[in-house]
Amino acid sequence: MATRRALKAVLIDLSGTLHIEDAAVPGAQEALARLRSASVAVKFVTNTTKECKRNLLERLHKLNFDIQEQEIFTSLTAARNLLEQRKVRPLLLVEDSALEDFSGIETSDPNAVVIGLAPEHFNYQMLNKAFRLILDGAPLIAIHKARYYKRKDGLALGPGPFVTGLEYATDTQATVVGKPEKTFFLEALRDLGCAPEEAVMIGDDARDDVGGAQNTGMRGILVQTGKYRAGDEGKISPAPYLTCESFPQAVEHILQTLLKSD
Repeated sequence: MATRRALKAVLIDLSGTLHIEDAAVPGAQEALARLRSASVAVKFVTNTTKECKRNLLERLHKLNFDIQEQEIFTSLTAARNLLEQRKVRPLLLVEDSALEDFSGIETSDPNAVVIGLAPEHFNYQMLNKAFRLILDGAPLIAIHKARYYKRKDGLALGPGPFVTGLEYATDTQATVVGKPEKTFFLEALRDLGCAPEEAVMIGDDARDDVGGAQNTGMRGILVQTGKYRAGDEGKISPAPYLTCESFPQAVEHILQTLLKSD
């Protein structure tokens, strides 16, 4: 790993780390305010594909989080950027509430398949349509491949199993644009003007948040909220830089250890 430098930026996951649906993680708002008072840049990185950035921001504001739109980098944004680069017309397997972030993208006569979390569209007819397009040569683009996520009523399947099913059926490999891809983290850091060795990631997903960040050169802090299950820290190598109870404890460590030691 590259030589560790002074901490300049903190990347923070949203769902499962700051909030679970319409409930904030206890103490998260106050902890975020404390972090903002330190000499460190803050950015929010999320794989959520259930809603557009505008709706997500409204949800966060209702929970009294002090977050601005330009501070949020989503896998939907990364997917849109890729579609524009490749100049393809996607079949969009995302929730209707997320379609706003693809406004202006041509979708008639699709020649690509984009898949996110879309419970309302994961039916046989729609998945078979995607299957046939991919067999005819359409690229498969996965917004992310999370195995599951946390809802108020418990864990729920993420898009990963459906992406993997299409890969298996068509004998192809999806292009993944969200976490844990290195390109996603580097793009999130780009406008902050700092290197991965100068950043730390906080999230509840050992593989996608912490593993992805650490593979990029960042430190990773795993929080035991959201989708976290006992033993998750042992599922990645190297192990998380730190595992702690929740976001406020992660912030406390950053303020008392990382920033002071730097």
